[in-house]
Amino acid sequence: MKTFLSVFLVLLLITACASGPSKGQLDDDVRRLCAIDGGIKVYETVKLPAFRFEKDGSIYIPSKQIKKPKDKYYYESSDVFLSKGNPEMWQSHYKVYRASDKKLLGESIVYIRRGGDIPGPWMETSFMCPEKAGTSHLMMQIFIKD
Repeated sequence: MKTFLSVFLVLLLITACASGPSKGQLDDDVRRLCAIDGGIKVYETVKLPAFRFEKDGSIYIPSKQIKKPKDKYYYESSDVFLSKGNPEMWQSHYKVYRASDKKLLGESIVYIRRGGDIPGPWMETSFMCPEKAGTSHLMMQIFIKD
């Protein structure tokens, strides 16, 4: 029985290692892709009155799906999975537009790896590059207080 358990655990380990890229390999891919096109690009800044901003400097801009006709700005987002499974990796792309002329004001590209940890009751790890390039950071660079 002890031999069977040892063989079973070794086979389980081999299967896990052979099933796909490791957490470290995907972290390397996240860094490589991030260096190519990750980060925030602002094409136009917009001055808005101070009352539009929260105390922490953030601002609410709706997504295209919930935008109302009165909203002057909106954002779109998309995720492209580059590696599925455990671990997994994807690219998140955010774009902010002015509604009146549909002009792209700025965009952000982020690469994320999640999972690849030893199974257990703990939360899985993740790695993101760049760290400060999600929607809130994009909004704070496009929209500035007047």
